[in-house]
Amino acid sequence: MGDPLLSGPLDWGIVGIVVLKVVVAFVLLLVSVLFMVYWERKFIADMQNRIGPDRAGPAGILQTLADGTKFFFKEDLHPQRADWAVFVLAPFLSFVPAFVTFAIVPIGGDFSNGNDGTISIFGRDTYLQVADPPIGVLLFLALSSIAVYGVMLAGWSSGSKYPLLGSVRASAQMVSYEAALGLSVCAVVLLSGSLSTHEIVVQQAGSVLDWNLVTTGVVPFVIFLIAGTAELNRPPFDLVEAEQELVGGFHTEYSSIRFALFFLAEFMNTVVMSAIIVTLFFGGPAGPQLFGPDIIWGFFWFVAKLFVFLCIFIWFRATLPRLRYDQLMDLGWKVLIPLALGWLLLLAAIKLGQQLDWNLGAVIVGAIAIMGAATGLLVAAVRSAKRTADDDVVVID
Repeated sequence: MGDPLLSGPLDWGIVGIVVLKVVVAFVLLLVSVLFMVYWERKFIADMQNRIGPDRAGPAGILQTLADGTKFFFKEDLHPQRADWAVFVLAPFLSFVPAFVTFAIVPIGGDFSNGNDGTISIFGRDTYLQVADPPIGVLLFLALSSIAVYGVMLAGWSSGSKYPLLGSVRASAQMVSYEAALGLSVCAVVLLSGSLSTHEIVVQQAGSVLDWNLVTTGVVPFVIFLIAGTAELNRPPFDLVEAEQELVGGFHTEYSSIRFALFFLAEFMNTVVMSAIIVTLFFGGPAGPQLFGPDIIWGFFWFVAKLFVFLCIFIWFRATLPRLRYDQLMDLGWKVLIPLALGWLLLLAAIKLGQQLDWNLGAVIVGAIAIMGAATGLLVAAVRSAKRTADDDVVVID
């Protein structure tokens, strides 16, 4: 259990390999963010029959670099009423958790023919990921919760009401969707029997039918995708930066490189969330070895799957209108959380029935009947509350 690199006594060779993996992961993540910014602008432009960036470099490929350079030379504003220490710290609380989360993602390795993804670097066996803690999934959930503090503190410390409203929205949105996100992850952990991201990938390495997308029944993946989009504050869930009513949202008072850190964190979180989806539900870097060295195919399949989900997030942004705030909260509390909890209990009942040799058909029918009854009670409660609220409305002529 855990990275074989750290199974023996610590020496300078091991330290050097760990440092090398950290640097490579950081560079890959930054390069992927630069690509993501450029690709999002180009992809949406193609969907809307526009050209997109086309001035800086061939086909506008240097536009992201030009924008980043511009941020460095813009004036750094200091709001008079801001809490300066917190104001400076907030962007880093949004940026750092994304990189730490990426550290637990397996990005390559040979998982074919019963292999466990171990590779050799300078004669040392290791995994192609920065770290494989035995509580990797819990670390991901903890860091996804911490990221919202950057948004909350940015709005609070700005000393302005509009950023504060955006940050309050962020906290309410996080509470609504973090529960559904966690319950969908629990379904994966239940069937995998491990909190290690590497072990979860190993158990999906057989074939497509072994992917957690299939074994969990698709529903947890759909819930995770929707809740993850809300966690990222991306359309149609970008209520924390609704320009129409909040000027610019939680980062209204930020400028120069501090605003660029929020901008970078948003796209970095999108890349990392896509990588987590690939790891938990789509086998991570596991895939067939076609020709040539086996080590290249793990990374190839990981990047290919990652690219698909980056395109899906861009597709959401280009096509879906922003939800109203009451619709956002209703979807989280009245639909996703009950559905995620019910599906988790269904999977638990099926797994328990298999272990105790119960009649699987009877278990499924009974679980579905209970879920149907619970759904009916929930719908009745919501309708009753709505009727009560309508009766309390006073109409003044």
